[in-house]
Amino acid sequence: MSVAAKAETKAKTGPMSDAGVVEAYLTASMIPDPDAAAAYMKPGTVITFTGGREFDHPRGPTGFNARRYRWVKKQMDRFDVCPGADETVVYSIGTLYGEWIDGTPFEGNRYVDRFVVRGGQIVKMDVWNDSAERILVNRGIEA
Repeated sequence: MSVAAKAETKAKTGPMSDAGVVEAYLTASMIPDPDAAAAYMKPGTVITFTGGREFDHPRGPTGFNARRYRWVKKQMDRFDVCPGADETVVYSIGTLYGEWIDGTPFEGNRYVDRFVVRGGQIVKMDVWNDSAERILVNRGIEA
């Protein structure tokens, strides 16, 4: 079932949980389908990516990833949900796997994504992972 079809089914059965919104966003972004992913974000949401890079649409991280990886996916191990009065913070924690741009496969690359969800939409996203550390080690640089 496509991401859009899943979202339509969820809409018929009731609102998605905040963790469900995050999971749907991440699933769409891994296709990659940045426009489908954007449907889960409030327009203009700031995505602070690795290295402090800021993007205002999921196309930004998708374009950045295309220069670093041939392909990359997330093994979403868990979601930590921290409800607040007006918003929920959702952490997606797991590992990345895929191929570096040179075709070398990798797995077990830790990541943490932090989302702020308000009114059923993502309003902020922060991304951290070990990719830069792994690139340094692959080049023989101990950091």
